[in-house]
Amino acid sequence: MKLIIASHNVHKIREFRSILKGVGVFDIYSLIDYPEYTAPAETGVTFEENAILKATSAAKALDAYVLADDSGLVVPILKGAPGVQSARYSGETATDKDNRKKLLEALSNYQDEDRDAYFECCIALASPNGLEKCVSARCEGKILEKERGGQGFGYDSLFIKHEYNKTFAELEEEVKNRVSHRRKALDKILVTLESIAQELAETQS
Repeated sequence: MKLIIASHNVHKIREFRSILKGVGVFDIYSLIDYPEYTAPAETGVTFEENAILKATSAAKALDAYVLADDSGLVVPILKGAPGVQSARYSGETATDKDNRKKLLEALSNYQDEDRDAYFECCIALASPNGLEKCVSARCEGKILEKERGGQGFGYDSLFIKHEYNKTFAELEEEVKNRVSHRRKALDKILVTLESIAQELAETQS
């Protein structure tokens, strides 16, 4: 079964591939394989709206099954920021480093439980006919006062999951992929993916 990950983010694509490889029934592509396709602007005000927008648009245009996620960091004390603006927190052309710097500045006067945060991920699965399923999951933790670790991306070097003593940027990739918000959301949608793959296999046999 051909499955397209609606992203150009190489880190995110690698994470999806790593999680899905155990299933073994998908030929996985990404938007990097479709340079002629232009993704829609992320105009949604929630992670769910953006995930559905990205999945349904790509599925219709590329005539294939598509998985799209929208995810980000939510800090309750900052009224939910960075939220859906996580990738653009400090501007449209912001780098991950710029965003982390702004977040640290925004939290500079907060301590302890005020630095609680969570990553949220919404994943939408769409076919050329429209939306098939949308799920969401969270990974809760806190924001450190200094960066730690050189792996990962985004806010990983500032985020430490509850009950862990390493940031996402310090965790081994295998461990992170087992406990992350993206993994939790993907687990919720795997049953639907496997069911669709089985149906397609039966119609082609």
